[in-house]
Amino acid sequence: MDERRSGAYAEERAIQCDHRVSPKSWGAEYTAPGEMRFRIWAPAVQALSLRLIDEDVPMSPVGDGWYELVATNIAPGTPYSFVLPDGMSVPDPAGRALESDVHGRSLVVDPTAYRWKTTGWKGRPWSEAVIYEIHVGTFTDEGTFAAAATKLPRLAELGITMIELMPVAAFGGSRGWGYDGVLLYTPHPAYGSPDDMKAFIDVAHGLGLMVILDVVYNHVGFDGNYLARYAPDVFTDEGTPWGPRLDVSQPATRDLVLENALYWLKEFSLDGLRLDAVHQIEDNASDPHILEEMALRIRDTLSDRHVHLVVEDGRSITRLHERNEDNSVRLYDGVWNDGYHHLIHAWATGEHGGHFSVFADNFWPRIGKTLATGFTIQGERIEGKGDELVGEPSGHLPPVTFVNFLQNHDQVGNRGRGERLWSLVESDLGERLLALLLLSPQIPLLFMGDEFRSQGRFFFFGDYPPDLDQNAPEDRLRQARDFGTEDLTLEEIRDPNDVQTFNISKLDWQEADTAAGRSAAAQFRDLLGKRRAHLVPLLENIGGGVGHLLTAEEGRLAIDWQLGERRWQLRCNFSDDHVTLPPVRGDTIHVMPREAASDIRDLASFPPHSLIVACG
Repeated sequence: MDERRSGAYAEERAIQCDHRVSPKSWGAEYTAPGEMRFRIWAPAVQALSLRLIDEDVPMSPVGDGWYELVATNIAPGTPYSFVLPDGMSVPDPAGRALESDVHGRSLVVDPTAYRWKTTGWKGRPWSEAVIYEIHVGTFTDEGTFAAAATKLPRLAELGITMIELMPVAAFGGSRGWGYDGVLLYTPHPAYGSPDDMKAFIDVAHGLGLMVILDVVYNHVGFDGNYLARYAPDVFTDEGTPWGPRLDVSQPATRDLVLENALYWLKEFSLDGLRLDAVHQIEDNASDPHILEEMALRIRDTLSDRHVHLVVEDGRSITRLHERNEDNSVRLYDGVWNDGYHHLIHAWATGEHGGHFSVFADNFWPRIGKTLATGFTIQGERIEGKGDELVGEPSGHLPPVTFVNFLQNHDQVGNRGRGERLWSLVESDLGERLLALLLLSPQIPLLFMGDEFRSQGRFFFFGDYPPDLDQNAPEDRLRQARDFGTEDLTLEEIRDPNDVQTFNISKLDWQEADTAAGRSAAAQFRDLLGKRRAHLVPLLENIGGGVGHLLTAEEGRLAIDWQLGERRWQLRCNFSDDHVTLPPVRGDTIHVMPREAASDIRDLASFPPHSLIVACG
């Protein structure tokens, strides 16, 4: 190898074993100063070469479809790719960085190069989590990790404790939601370099903020997916509308996925992962299932700090969340509780079509059950499922198992018109719904802009090649109607590829500085301050079976949670009538409207649109 490949790195700076470096079976790894092993699984080809800058070097087959090459004097920043027998050059499926995009070359990265400023960070307990979901590309005008980092002090000051990044694994084009990633180890180049992502996380940790990453292991996207050219066994025969499904029962694929989870957690010091649509991960023949193996491996490897694992799971099952005898988390800390959103949204907006149809009646008894015992559907027959019972009883799980939200990227962006909840309901109702979310014992999740109740739109957007048959307007219309906008027309569907669809989706920070935005943020700060001071101390190590539903009628709710020696009490009357509800005892935490506080406390007399939270 000539000197161009080494540069200053020719001094053979010692690469010490760093606890943040995660070993990988796939890809390019330094094995000694300046020495790098390149490794890839390509069982469908008879020969393979490694292209370093402009020189092709044959790789050696090492058995079971693996190819390997060890090279010396390899400097960080060196471009490389793998060359198939037909001459096609493909990026490293486990590469850490890209020279340009997912169709170009990968770049060598020294994972120990970034110098962390916030050392000794051990994370925070799950019970303290207040999650704030962001899309890096639209969170700021610049759409980068560096720009996003400048907003973190503002979020920390408001009381947010955890940032959830929508997927950042490199995908085709420059813009998109990220759920069609094809290079699972590579931060999307438009957002910045791996070190830029680490710097974002470093800033967050310095402010006391946890950061978790949304990862997608149920499928891989279409654009830029070259794996099938040399390793078709990575995928199952059955695909998905978003891309081919990963066959995680295949050892090489399993390694790619399991090592990816540890890679993000170790090399980027992330505080956890949110796994997308785990009900679509097929691994029923394996023992253990990959979801169990992943969680156990992560907890065994990273036992010296708080690591939180959350799933999106449409099945409403409990086995991933059962606690150990000492009430510690065995596998997954939490699950997105879609049912809570669907009930609240259907009641508040009057949208009862699409996937809200199952939740379009008996609202308040079901909202009460969800807040008291977890899932909305707990072993029931629902329309479209035949005689199959959906869901499992969940009241035995701690309330912090359930991640509740009023909206997220899916529930806004898939609507077709991109409206947020705050533009669909009156301001007073929005404030009460936010209080209900933030002062209940479940873990709250907010979507970027919720803190100032942004009314800006957020659409589904992408940057797909013209010949890629995906996201046709008719498909988007069907999906949008399923998310509540039944009156949407085909003419209203925005082209996801239109750059203006992306630009309109960027969060408008000027909204935050309006009188309405500042007022909303002040209310938000107040609610989170009360949660932090009064509720969070009661949630640490709390067990299950603590929720007691006292009253649940149209617009009226009374729930107690026995949190250790204290009783957390919620009473609300969202109806238009004056009603009496069971009285509360102890300290008043929050009351709406304030002028009715004495009647609510002393007489248990609730005017319309009122709420009280107390602790006794």
